[in-house]
Amino acid sequence: MTQTHCAAVSFAGAVKTFGAVRAVDGVDLTVEPGETVALLGRNGAGKSTAISLLLGLIEPDAGTVRLFGGPPERSVRAGRVGAMLQEARAVPRVRVRELVAFVAGRYPEPLPVARALALAGIAELAERRVDRLSGGQTQRVRFAVALAGNPALLVLDEPTAALDVEARHAFWASMRGFARRGHTVLFSTHHLEEADRYADRILVVDRGRIVADGTGEQLKRSVGGGLVAVDLAGRATDGLERLPGVRSLEIRGDRARLRTDDPDATVLALAALGAVRGLEVAPASLDDAFLALTASEPEPLTSPATEAL
Repeated sequence: MTQTHCAAVSFAGAVKTFGAVRAVDGVDLTVEPGETVALLGRNGAGKSTAISLLLGLIEPDAGTVRLFGGPPERSVRAGRVGAMLQEARAVPRVRVRELVAFVAGRYPEPLPVARALALAGIAELAERRVDRLSGGQTQRVRFAVALAGNPALLVLDEPTAALDVEARHAFWASMRGFARRGHTVLFSTHHLEEADRYADRILVVDRGRIVADGTGEQLKRSVGGGLVAVDLAGRATDGLERLPGVRSLEIRGDRARLRTDDPDATVLALAALGAVRGLEVAPASLDDAFLALTASEPEPLTSPATEAL
């Protein structure tokens, strides 16, 4: 008998409102097993609400949310999901190893406790009390707890919020090690470079919808060819926005920044004007893409089938 394929995560027309706020607004989304997917968006964009729906913590007002082909609660109860959420309290008078072992014991096929501690980079903290750890150490303990059950789907909500730069790099090295074992990972973040570096796929979330869905490179290409910047040196800015290829013009002090589809044509036109002092040409960054996609009237990157969150 042929085995039916099931997506790890599936949203179909999912809607969630809180009073007049439509936190999730008709989301259609599929995440395949083994993918590492980032949710990228401003505060209040709908990321955390989408994660709560995914975990079955709240119900959609319309549409459906499925994990591995069934309701989220079924996968959670079966131990197929591990989660690291923003809100959590330290357990008093419990040592790190004890906490991770307790959680692992609730799952049918957990990771060995030593393996979970090693993956989270906290093996040396095993005998420390959880309520006496620093914020960054506590965050890594929460990661070990999320890994303990060896879940098929790992969900991380702003996982590096309390970590310094060194700890963030160590965290993502651990996460990638877990993902390479074939697990599905979905994480939300405010750090654009984290999404670009560690996700196979990025979903940009704005006002409850997914306004872009693609790789970091695809998102960067969506906003045009690049950025051309020059010193104005007292020159007037009239007409710069009409130069070949230019899509937008921003003035910062005495410097003009032109977003352009054709950097070569824009530079040649600036040279003809004698305006090439302090010339800088750079490809579009993920920051540029994010700002463009979450502007008042974002330009769609994907087909209607991928619009949502």
